[in-house]
Amino acid sequence: MKNKACLVVRDKWIDSSGNLFELVIWQVPRPVPPAKHHYKYRLVYVRDGKRVIGFDNERGKGDHMHRGDFQIPYNFHSIEKLVNDFLKEVQRWESSNVRSR
Repeated sequence: MKNKACLVVRDKWIDSSGNLFELVIWQVPRPVPPAKHHYKYRLVYVRDGKRVIGFDNERGKGDHMHRGDFQIPYNFHSIEKLVNDFLKEVQRWESSNVRSR
């Protein structure tokens, strides 16, 4: 592995309702403690200017998910699973919190 971080994914979009999605994933030369894998990531869903779903792995905190103001440990397996889990959480949140108009 190289001695520098390598950008794997950087994607940002706004859906038709004005909600923001941002995914940033880096492959890093050494794991970010306490993680054992070689990825540093931040995936976020912002609705009405507030983060409602997020996945990241801060140094010292490890892999975790944000659901509103709560942090929940997350078991990282792969980038593909991470992105799928993020999108499923967004759908789950939308199903539970968005009223039909």
